[in-house]
Amino acid sequence: MNLKQLTNKRANMAERAQQMLDLHFPGLDPSYLWLRKKNHGFTTIPRTLPVIMQAVDALSKSQPAGHVLFGLWARSPDNPFIVIENPAIFATEAGFSGRRVVDTWRRRMKVLAQYRFIATRPGASGDFHYVLLLNPNHAMEYLNVTGNIQPDLYRRFVERLTEVGGGDEINQIRQLWAVQAAAEEAAKVAAGNAASAAPAA
Repeated sequence: MNLKQLTNKRANMAERAQQMLDLHFPGLDPSYLWLRKKNHGFTTIPRTLPVIMQAVDALSKSQPAGHVLFGLWARSPDNPFIVIENPAIFATEAGFSGRRVVDTWRRRMKVLAQYRFIATRPGASGDFHYVLLLNPNHAMEYLNVTGNIQPDLYRRFVERLTEVGGGDEINQIRQLWAVQAAAEEAAKVAAGNAASAAPAA
């Protein structure tokens, strides 16, 4: 499916949804609805995020991190780069409470970084002052190739990704990983050749 076809599909879906809304909720005042083009305070999130949150929770077991990931996306300024000046706010929005709320949140953040959902840099507020939201669909494929996701959950993810027109993302990231792996191997071989060719001291 090309971009034009995907755009038309989305337009048709929106049109059908509006028709169904008018049928089942006739005369409803739009003021009761939250509309992205009218209301303030929005960001763009992946439609696969609900399934991704389940996978993240399964990864972190007794330390579920799905809501931590959602909180980051909800705080993003429609841009993948976030500055976290007050971790306690992010921790409480993720549902944590108690005296060690920030420590709890940080443990979940480490899980997200470990499995490539985020990249981080330290700053004034600690290790997670600067956060880059990575493509979570790519992170899900990383979980798949490393054996860290249940097969049925991965299948559900792929089905949803295909439904929203993102099926090519998996092949694209696999190709990138293959290119990077080849480049790393070539660099190792070159370094080995350079070392063997160096004159003995």
